[in-house]
Amino acid sequence: MAIQMQAPPQKLNLRRPEIMSAVQAQVLSHYRSELVEFIRANGNVLRPAPNLTIRLAKEFGFCYGVERAIDLAYAARKSFPPEQPLYILGEIIHNPEVNDQIRDMGIKFLSGKEKNADMEDLQRGDVVIIPAFGTEVATRARLEEKGCVFVDTTCGDVMSVWKRVRQYSRESVTSIIHGKAWHEETKATSSQATGTAGGHYLVVFTLEETDYVCHYILNGGDKQEFLEKFKGALSDGFDPDVHLKAIGVANQTTMLRGETEEVQRRFRNAMERRFGHENLEQHFRFFDTICGATQDRQDALEKLLREPLDLLLVIGGYNSSNTSHLAEMGEAKLLTFFIKNASKMASQKLIQHYDQHKRSEVETQDWLPDGNVTVGITAGASCPNNLIEDTIRRLCELKGITLAGLPAR
Repeated sequence: MAIQMQAPPQKLNLRRPEIMSAVQAQVLSHYRSELVEFIRANGNVLRPAPNLTIRLAKEFGFCYGVERAIDLAYAARKSFPPEQPLYILGEIIHNPEVNDQIRDMGIKFLSGKEKNADMEDLQRGDVVIIPAFGTEVATRARLEEKGCVFVDTTCGDVMSVWKRVRQYSRESVTSIIHGKAWHEETKATSSQATGTAGGHYLVVFTLEETDYVCHYILNGGDKQEFLEKFKGALSDGFDPDVHLKAIGVANQTTMLRGETEEVQRRFRNAMERRFGHENLEQHFRFFDTICGATQDRQDALEKLLREPLDLLLVIGGYNSSNTSHLAEMGEAKLLTFFIKNASKMASQKLIQHYDQHKRSEVETQDWLPDGNVTVGITAGASCPNNLIEDTIRRLCELKGITLAGLPAR
């Protein structure tokens, strides 16, 4: 009896000139800001009146990977008749306004708070968009079995991490992933680590968790306590007495570089103390997998924070990892407000902003000083320029300033 081979998933050529020209015009109409471009061209500083100075970080907003993901999603919609349903596994990026635009184009979400389709109902030939974060190996295999057609927008930097953890797995090296175990990207990366039989992973989020694991490497400990502490952040069958003898550090691409470097330094020291310097290569691996755009935005904010500022506004989705780290950097230096859009600046007296410690939106009174004020602004890699413009215009409005002579909407 002949064995029937399953055909590989169909690939779509969405980058045809007639499609992309229409897509780019549509994307520009949704997300471009001539005002932001004007400010960038004038040294990233705007002084619309004596009582307000706005300083933009040199690098902020959409990165190449985000732009590519959005372009591909828009191109997919352009390539098929309006009546044909398209599906997306989850948020294309972590920005609510962008995801609302995707939803308004008739693309159905297969997960998340506003899920409006079920993966079980997908059929052969249905078009499924994979978000910029990628997806888990098992999910992709399930869709392949159904015969779905993929529009894969996975960021190239994320796929570089996948390549590294797959190599660790082939070498029987456990992947220690510095990241957030609940984040879509880290879930996808973790699944790559178990693609080879016997592959394992452990996700650490904080330096406290890193130290706990390092202590176990050096001294042993209560295995059940370890497994309970990292429940949901380690591979099935993980045994700390076995799978911490050879480790390789990787990371979620949007973490703080300095923190990831500290994580790898502490693990390296622990493995060197445990196995000796001469044997370190057999027991420890490290590869820098921080996204270049993430680092550029962190570096630019670090430079901006050296300027005289009264407060900092960080704009982006509350579930955006790279944006949350920008907010952390700001909070360490000065008064910082993490907002998802300009509507959160209710008045000069009241702002609604995200508190990362409480993991909820809070209100702060008397946030915008009277008199002369200098405000720094940055935005995460998933925040479009039009939202940055909205924030600038709202700031001016609250200070009683009319932006005469500057680019209009």
